Amino acid sequence: MKKSQKIWLAVAAVAVVAVVVAHLGAESYVSYTDTFDAGSVELFYAVEGKGKPVILLHGNGGSHNDLETTTRQLAQAGYKVYALDSRGQGANPPLEEYHYKDMAADVYKFIQAQGLKRPAVFGFSDGGIIALQLEVDYPGTLGAIATGGANIFVGGALVPEFEEHFLSQENPNPLNVMMMNEPTMTPEDMQQIGCPALIMSGDRDLIRSEHTQLIGSNIPQGEALIVPDADHGSYIYHSRRVGNLLLDFFDRIGY
Repeated sequence: MKKSQKIWLAVAAVAVVAVVVAHLGAESYVSYTDTFDAGSVELFYAVEGKGKPVILLHGNGGSHNDLETTTRQLAQAGYKVYALDSRGQGANPPLEEYHYKDMAADVYKFIQAQGLKRPAVFGFSDGGIIALQLEVDYPGTLGAIATGGANIFVGGALVPEFEEHFLSQENPNPLNVMMMNEPTMTPEDMQQIGCPALIMSGDRDLIRSEHTQLIGSNIPQGEALIVPDADHGSYIYHSRRVGNLLLDFFDRIGY
């Protein structure tokens, strides 16, 4: 065989390998929805992307669609995103009673069933509470936590004008009953969290900035961030701001 033919065959072989690798890579990018049996409830969820796993948890009374922009942003950046509808919310049938510990257990079961190894979790509002409760109840499950507008207890965590109005509701719905009485975590609980954590709230949030600082400062690898020009959800709902903050956080911790 002539030298020129050998070179041509080598180039052709490299080209074929490149096409196969690209093809396999394209096939590994997934986008689908499904349901998960968590025992007492079924959970609807969406999956997008490929790469390291990131779980997204929405706020009270919302759905995974609230975090659609963040889902797409993280997937395009090279992560495999699992966006869940919490029990009794989103596409799941409503319930008569809710507890954060039950929701944390749901997500823990989901992680185990999917075979995820220490995934990162971002939770907005209630979703952030669930993420923190999950790592408190099941230590070592998560590789990183990020929260937006989360609290670890009720009294004194909310800005006074909202707290007074919220806690004086008459005949609150079951989701609000939960928020009026839970969560019941402590700074000492936060001190037991062993993974990196980014604890965020807006500078015009319903959660007091001091409470955000309290959470972040008590997690050994935690940091608090008060997002400028933002209320409880303006930097999260259909916004790329929170996605940019998450990508920066993941880059800094090597996730």
